[in-house]
Amino acid sequence: MVPFGGWEMPVQYSGIMEEHRAVRTCAGLFDVSHMGEIDLAGPGALPLVQRLVTNDVGRLAVGQALYTPMCTDAGGIIDDLLVYRMGDEHLMLVVNAANTAEDLAWIRDHAGGDTRIADRTADTALLALQGPRAQEILQRLTATPLSEIRYFCFTPGVDVAGRAVLVSRTGYTGEDGFELYVDAGHAVQLWSAILETGRGSGALPAGLGARDTLRLEAGLLLHGSDMDQSVSPMEVGLAWTVKLAKGEFCGAPVLRRQKAQGVSRRLVGFALRERTIARHGFPIRQDGETVGRVTSGSFGPTVRRSIGLGLVSPGHAEPGEPLAVEIRGRGIEGTIAKLPFYTRPQASAG
Repeated sequence: MVPFGGWEMPVQYSGIMEEHRAVRTCAGLFDVSHMGEIDLAGPGALPLVQRLVTNDVGRLAVGQALYTPMCTDAGGIIDDLLVYRMGDEHLMLVVNAANTAEDLAWIRDHAGGDTRIADRTADTALLALQGPRAQEILQRLTATPLSEIRYFCFTPGVDVAGRAVLVSRTGYTGEDGFELYVDAGHAVQLWSAILETGRGSGALPAGLGARDTLRLEAGLLLHGSDMDQSVSPMEVGLAWTVKLAKGEFCGAPVLRRQKAQGVSRRLVGFALRERTIARHGFPIRQDGETVGRVTSGSFGPTVRRSIGLGLVSPGHAEPGEPLAVEIRGRGIEGTIAKLPFYTRPQASAG
């Protein structure tokens, strides 16, 4: 157990490698109740979120969710989050644990009197069942046909093992799966029911360690490592989340200029020839020149390589280009790699 964003979090249960393999081949159950849930309701809720995030929340139907950065006026990423369209005038934002208080303050600073804002983090538990057999395992605990919940859609009020659960087809592992929002008082019972049902199929509890190796293989970014308020969505490969045509929003003038003029650095993936791990902040070199810095790195158990993400100058960002990461005084050779490192077989999607 380690402290993380004000919570005590499990790094591992049976071991990172074993948990990682379980998610890739069967299913893993994560307790991610540290994530923040912020409720916004009222006639001003949708216009408020539209002004705060880069993606277009207006295109969401009730029962749909989307991924989006939330930026400062200078275009830096305050947080990356999920927006759930709960009703015509009701949204739920799911934010990173370490940023919950700051996000809440930012939202309240921009809100008018026509929006009711509530922090539901302490009342809400969040469990994530991820992997190719996640649907099969969860279906044993509910009569609701889970195959009808499409990717980035959700159904509230689902009876799962006798508990009312919001079931969302989302995740942070590169696998098919579900995120389950439940009253905090029912979390232990729901966790136990899922594990009891899934263990015979090979499902395991999984911690922060496997969550990190899984998301890295899938090319998914971590706020605080791969992005923060010093970088913009355009620099870290998230231009697809920036909908400049929707109207003005925080950071839009800067992002519009970056789209037109280009950026001074880009996020890339890389793979090393040795198993040595590239850590956050390590220099990335090409031809003896420092061209960037590592933002995330680990050994990828599925791809069986030491992999990472880094910010480099645009002229050094093409896949296949050689590089070296300076690790403990040595230049460990590798190449720029195309992202993601891992893509799940399409047949596993529900």
